[in-house]
Amino acid sequence: MSNRKYFGTDGIRGLVGQYPVTPEFVMKLGYAAGKVLAAQGTKKVLIGKDTRISGYMFESALEAGFSAAGIDIGLLGPMPTPAIAYLTKTFRAEAGIVISASHNPFYDNGIKFFSQDGQKLPDDVEIAIEAELDKPMGCVESGGLGKANRIEDAAGRYIEFCKSNFPSQLSLQNLTIVVDCAHGATYHIAPNVFRELGATVIEVGTSPNGTNINDGCGATSMEQIQAAVIEHKADLGVALDGDGDRLMMVDHTGYVIDGDEAVYIIACNDLKSGNLQGGVVGTLMSNMGLELALGQLDIPFARSNVGDRYVMQMLREKGWKLGAENSGHIINLNHTSTGDGIIAALNVLTAVCQRKVSLFELRQGMTMLPQILVNVRFSGGGDPINASSVQACVDKASAQLSGRGRVLLRKSGTEPLIRVMVEGPELDEVTSLAHEIADSVKLAS
Repeated sequence: MSNRKYFGTDGIRGLVGQYPVTPEFVMKLGYAAGKVLAAQGTKKVLIGKDTRISGYMFESALEAGFSAAGIDIGLLGPMPTPAIAYLTKTFRAEAGIVISASHNPFYDNGIKFFSQDGQKLPDDVEIAIEAELDKPMGCVESGGLGKANRIEDAAGRYIEFCKSNFPSQLSLQNLTIVVDCAHGATYHIAPNVFRELGATVIEVGTSPNGTNINDGCGATSMEQIQAAVIEHKADLGVALDGDGDRLMMVDHTGYVIDGDEAVYIIACNDLKSGNLQGGVVGTLMSNMGLELALGQLDIPFARSNVGDRYVMQMLREKGWKLGAENSGHIINLNHTSTGDGIIAALNVLTAVCQRKVSLFELRQGMTMLPQILVNVRFSGGGDPINASSVQACVDKASAQLSGRGRVLLRKSGTEPLIRVMVEGPELDEVTSLAHEIADSVKLAS
């Protein structure tokens, strides 16, 4: 992705009002994307957003840009990212555009695209859009301007799609589930999915006001849902992030189940049901405990680079169907074309219902190794990871762990951070090593 001027690993993202996340740039982005997509058939796109206050502004800017390029626009309103991917396919649209900064605070926002097959835009299309962005913005003649319409039944369509991915012979009627929507795009969808499948639903984070998205709630802040599960004596909790593509869960004891443990549960159930095709793709950040637990079941495991784009790429290369990031992005190509928090939760709940055991029991087959992640902010054009002092510190830690664990340093794809990860069998040891390496990164920055 290093040859991109604007597009990162997950579209274009940043602080609202700072270039390129400005109304002027986003309007031009809509025009540039429209010029590229106009050559490809339907001349129709869908635009959806999460619940950030800036979504109104960017929705209008994109609409203007696409209209100027002669592209018709279907406005979805607040919708989860995976819903926009699904609806792009069902409406046979040329692309689906998501206005969201996912798990980031409300003052960030971003734009990402899905192609007509419900997957991330191919590299060559992104490059073509960037080339158009460097040209002056124009406008088609008045008779050829794109029209906009609001798709009123988008939420209902997606709720039915989600429910269709839960076995029709099963029901959630004996389960009490806490559902935390992070005051984000799933607030009017996820509770209805689980409720209509029979569960008793306790809602958390379903009152968006434009600025409370991901604020102390959702998949990136689990304390609230843990407390709610214990308080209501619920069977489990489902926590989604602001745009609905991440899933974290909580069992009845308040224990947090991340993407690694969730994908382990899904893989085990698929293996027992005869539905597992190939193995499981994780990332460089996936816990060694996942790799070891899958190995005991003779399920192949492979690591991709961090980012759901790279998980998807490796799934395609291997012809496998199931992959995940420990942050909660879970891709199950037997059910959907992209990471989907609600669908992933339903996949785990399928295992709960089919095996007739609790979430607590399902996670017992996997033991997580202590994994410490330290984020170090850096500035400037240098790369502290390649500094000799940092490399020496990493080599020393790797030698000390000597095959019992792992050390990983990487740049964040969305923020100016170096992520230092150390894992191994002993918490004190990996904590000490992680902070030693982080200190060396700070000195080299």
